Amino acid sequence: MSKKVIAITACPVGVAHTYMAAENLERKGKEMGIDIKVETHGSIGIENQLTQEDINEAEGLIIASDKDIDKSRFNGKRIIEVPVRQGIDNPEKLIQDILDGKGKIQGGQAAVKQSEASEKAGNTVYKALMNGVSYMVPFVVTGGLLIAVALSIGGTPTEAGFVIPEGTFWANVNAIGGAAMSFMVPILAGYIAYAIADRPGLVPGVVGGYIAANGSFYGSEANTGFIGGIIAGFLAGYVAKAIKKIPFPKAFNSIIPIIIIPVFSTLIVGLVFIYLIGQPVASLFSIMTDWLAGMQGANSVILATIIGAMIAVDMGGPFNKTAFLFGSGLIAEGVFNVMGAVAVAVCIPPIAVGIASHMFKKKFSEADRQAGTAAIIMGFFGITEGAIPFAAKNPTRIIPAIMGGSIVGSIIAMLSGVGGHVAHGGPIVALLGAIDNVFMYFVAVIVGVAVTIALLAVLVPDMEPELAVIDNAALTNDLDQGNTSEAVVVNETQVEANEISLTDLMTEELIIMNVQSTNKADAFKEFISLPVVGERISDQEAVLAAINKRESEGSTGMGEGIAIPHAKSDKIIVPTVVFGRSEQGIEWESIDGQPVNVAFLILVPQKHQGDMHLKILQILARKLMDPTFKENLLAATTKEEVYNILKEVK
Repeated sequence: MSKKVIAITACPVGVAHTYMAAENLERKGKEMGIDIKVETHGSIGIENQLTQEDINEAEGLIIASDKDIDKSRFNGKRIIEVPVRQGIDNPEKLIQDILDGKGKIQGGQAAVKQSEASEKAGNTVYKALMNGVSYMVPFVVTGGLLIAVALSIGGTPTEAGFVIPEGTFWANVNAIGGAAMSFMVPILAGYIAYAIADRPGLVPGVVGGYIAANGSFYGSEANTGFIGGIIAGFLAGYVAKAIKKIPFPKAFNSIIPIIIIPVFSTLIVGLVFIYLIGQPVASLFSIMTDWLAGMQGANSVILATIIGAMIAVDMGGPFNKTAFLFGSGLIAEGVFNVMGAVAVAVCIPPIAVGIASHMFKKKFSEADRQAGTAAIIMGFFGITEGAIPFAAKNPTRIIPAIMGGSIVGSIIAMLSGVGGHVAHGGPIVALLGAIDNVFMYFVAVIVGVAVTIALLAVLVPDMEPELAVIDNAALTNDLDQGNTSEAVVVNETQVEANEISLTDLMTEELIIMNVQSTNKADAFKEFISLPVVGERISDQEAVLAAINKRESEGSTGMGEGIAIPHAKSDKIIVPTVVFGRSEQGIEWESIDGQPVNVAFLILVPQKHQGDMHLKILQILARKLMDPTFKENLLAATTKEEVYNILKEVK
């Protein structure tokens, strides 16, 4: 039985180098009698994904990549990590190095069982949730801090809350912050769905999140908040994934990812949320508001307990808003103690988790501490949403802890006569003189924060220790001090092959048998000046600019006389491939410094940037690694011969 080696190839653009490296590794492995499987991380997602069985059977892993690859699946496995170019130029050496026992062991054997468990559905859910949170956090931090700064500098306390005069500079800063915050739930939902279904899940996820955050869709003044966003994200992801599995006729292939999946999944998610989720939520919170009103005059401890719990449970969501609106509505009636309890409860979650993230370094990551600093600032200004990134990552542990602190703080405020005269919360309100009994206000906040921190110390477990990477090649036990933090895996969906040929995107009129240009800038102009190209694009200058922009990000000269320039633009009407051959060679600034003799210019409409046409590019990159294929292209004497050779690319 032959030995097995596994590999991953990737490059920042995810187009040519990724697949050229994969092709060379596979070809060389076959020549060496090695069973090799290569997982590619390209522009259209992860393909040929490695299973746990593949990982277990392999001698080791080759990572030929110019971007970060999550290695958590490979704990206990020998790894060699090199730039993607090494996979193209030195595939035999890389494979032999694995067989010779070179490389580094990722983690230890005890971690292997964890890797096996990672394929369970629960882990998929967790990764999807973390993906959504990672994209949501910048919106929460940016929006929250802008609002906080605007309120503190440009706002004045009134009975209606902090008011920033309209038309002022700070009103505009506040509006920008509000705009950033408004994207919080849609982004959370969108990228949860993206992690489950890849690009087709993004649109229904974002739209579903928008509906979740806007109660007007289902007749409610409140909304379902970030909890509704999580529901919408998972619903959108699994609906889109289910539609992807439907066996559509091949004629529909070009419109499946850009029309069928987004349109139908968005419609399904939207209607389900409006009719099955949103309306019951609207009724629930209407009943809850009436119930709170009926609590007036009852036991103040019970009322304070309910207020504290509702403020903290969803951090700016419908429960929070219901309690907040109830407290602020009583201000006009001269009842200030309820708003006083609210003003305490709203700031405890973000301040407490922010402090805890710095206190408990074994329980929170460096990224958590960065978010924690922002959360403390947001809490000072009464923005409860600062705690959402923490709660979204670990709701079953974080939410009970912050609820406990908010309840205790709310009860202390209620019993000690803390009163709130404006519809806002946080220490800023007390410092500006809008709170009765300021001393007890701060006592309530401090005690509530301390309770939450104590609960977090008990409820939140220590993070798994970062696993050391052991250098077996040097036979030492020195720890590698490199960054071993784990990255969130996004495109986990296996991409299925589409039935399409390169010649579906070109005609013989798009073949140039002898390019006259001697440098790539002139070659681009020569390519798009073909009359038939003019019929496929609407603005020659815009398309040329798009080609040059892509080239400025890194040469598309792949080496060995090959170049695959490519561009995406809304000025490209239909997907197009132009083939050019040069006898004298074109100066291209290729990786190996050699001139280019064979070039394929691939033009893709912006709306098609993520579908089957990128599949053609990766297949082409693989095919060009076949010396016979390239020799045949150079030896062909007519456009018809070239066209027939290119029919092999499919």
